[in-house]
Amino acid sequence: MAGSSRREERSRWPVRKYSLGAQPGEDLSRSTTAEERLAMMWTLALDAWALSGQPLPEYSRHEAPATVVTPARGAETVAS
Repeated sequence: MAGSSRREERSRWPVRKYSLGAQPGEDLSRSTTAEERLAMMWTLALDAWALSGQPLPEYSRHEAPATVVTPARGAETVAS
């Protein structure tokens, strides 16, 4: 492709300008399915475990470690 036609193609690329920290988050829900997003998460989770140097835990769902946190009495709750 000639340089001038490549330049013309690039001139039509969409460009958005945001202040640092003010850019919107990526909303993948419009371009991916729930299954695709879960597959992305699983890859990231496996990479994170590999980087930690720890073995991937092997336990059933009902044996998964969890902590229940209840708000203190009279404490405000914040709805998000």
